[in-house]
Amino acid sequence: MRRALWRWAVGRSLALMAAGVLCVAGPALAQGAGAVPGFPVTVSNCGDTLRIAAPPQRMVVHDLNMVEMAMALGLQSSMVGVTGITGWYKTDAAFLRSLGTIPELAPKYPTLETLLAARPDLFFAGWYYGMQPGGEVTPATLAPHGIQTLILTESCAHTLGEKPRATMALLYGDLLRLGTVFGRRAEAERLIAQWRARVRAATHSPLPQPPRVFVYDSGEDKPFTAGRAAMPTALIEAAGGRNVLGDVAMSWGTSAWETVAASDPQVIVLLDYQNGQGPEHLQKILQAHPAMRLTEAVRQRRFVTLRYAELTPGPANIDAIEKLARALRQSP
Repeated sequence: MRRALWRWAVGRSLALMAAGVLCVAGPALAQGAGAVPGFPVTVSNCGDTLRIAAPPQRMVVHDLNMVEMAMALGLQSSMVGVTGITGWYKTDAAFLRSLGTIPELAPKYPTLETLLAARPDLFFAGWYYGMQPGGEVTPATLAPHGIQTLILTESCAHTLGEKPRATMALLYGDLLRLGTVFGRRAEAERLIAQWRARVRAATHSPLPQPPRVFVYDSGEDKPFTAGRAAMPTALIEAAGGRNVLGDVAMSWGTSAWETVAASDPQVIVLLDYQNGQGPEHLQKILQAHPAMRLTEAVRQRRFVTLRYAELTPGPANIDAIEKLARALRQSP
């Protein structure tokens, strides 16, 4: 995961960058303070509090997973642009239909100039999901221009020394925050109830023991994978499995092949970036590796291919859980 590698490489210095800038209300929003019933509202935001005076009118959203989250709440009329999609992934017809005429302002990371030109009042992004420590686009650099930042909760792990364990609360909580910011909390609660029901249905059949699962993103000398604070750990556990690296205090990062092989995973998740290389390349690496080829998952060819949007916080997480749940319940 290329951007996840950035995320992994970040140090604790992020905490300093995130601090102290999240409570600043933009001028445009301040003008409408008190004018909208139910507002102002406050939501948690990476350990701080974000105060929203009125529903945003001109939001820019970064990355596929967060765009899908916004579209699930029907926020297209309040979106003036998206960033970070075509530079990384292929999109399908359903996504493009939902996006409609909303323009993509930058195929990968946006510059400050790009965002200012769009005149947003809210930027929905995360650390290494559109923002980098020390970069020109951060909550601190956007605030003086009247742009507030709603930060993806999973990405907050990069600001914390003690990496919190990922749970499904990352998805449900972010949808509730987004719904609250736009005055659509009831819609968010209904969506979450539907998602919870789908997860229950997918996992109603109990497993005698949680199968061991390894997430393979990329890398040949060392595998790039998901640790305790990354969303795949939450998805695997929700499906009834156990991430073999789920106790490692990291978000996305590298491990050693020897460590993974010693855990003898029973199922391996292959990340499909839909960039042309495909999961077949990952399978070949596993089957050629002297230690990994002996694991149960590789010997039994128990692979589950999941898209980027399915493994990062967003509505597609529910699809991922359903796929994983089916795979974990299939006999080897």
